[in-house]
Amino acid sequence: MIAARAAIRAGQFTGHTSGIARDHVQGNVVILPKAMAGDFLRYCQRNPKPCPVLAVSEPGDPHCARLGADIDIRTDVPRYRVWRDGELVDEPTDILALWRDDLVSFVIGCSFSFEQALLDAGLDLRHVDQSRNVAMYRTNIATHAAGPFHGPMVVSMRPLRAAAAIRAIQVTSRFPDVHGAPVHIGDPSLIGIRDLAQPDYGDPVDVLPDELPVFWACGVTPQAAIAQAKPAFCITHAPGSMLITDLLNHQLASF
Repeated sequence: MIAARAAIRAGQFTGHTSGIARDHVQGNVVILPKAMAGDFLRYCQRNPKPCPVLAVSEPGDPHCARLGADIDIRTDVPRYRVWRDGELVDEPTDILALWRDDLVSFVIGCSFSFEQALLDAGLDLRHVDQSRNVAMYRTNIATHAAGPFHGPMVVSMRPLRAAAAIRAIQVTSRFPDVHGAPVHIGDPSLIGIRDLAQPDYGDPVDVLPDELPVFWACGVTPQAAIAQAKPAFCITHAPGSMLITDLLNHQLASF
């Protein structure tokens, strides 16, 4: 088992995973009863930019062998969110006591997985430099509905100078399984964001006068859809607290 996941399982690490195990693919997690899993899978298929599916479990199976032989979805996320009727009710560090035989786990690509490629290309990431979670925002970009699941796209933001933003497009376009190229660059109000200093999730970072805010689709989008769908019971990761897999980021590069 990789050291970072072992520390998470042992309860020794419960924070955000940006900058942790940088070579490894990280994933957003959504766990739903089987009765709602089909609609949610269709939601992901209709919204591949914010919801690129890396793996789907069998009902009741807490393991994701495709992503790591020893992964246990019940213990290997630093912090979870428990939802009842669309309301957040708890943020435990494991879900062993909540596990049920009808639960289906979805692991969805995360932009943390392309950050190493950006760093390797010589691009500075302020939230990584400052050991912060990435800033995430709800937008006015509507996702395509499937069954009860619908809602706004959530985006993550990284400030970059213009030349670096162009390079970031080139780099992240190679990783469609972890959101790919940005969905917006520049004026945040055009996508419904009023104040970059007040993210809906994560931590704010400064955008300097010579920088552009660059926005990528974000795997927290399903949590906005869950708030609309109001399933009686659902579990997700806490924003920024990802499942770290055995897959290596370069394995997801498309060219």
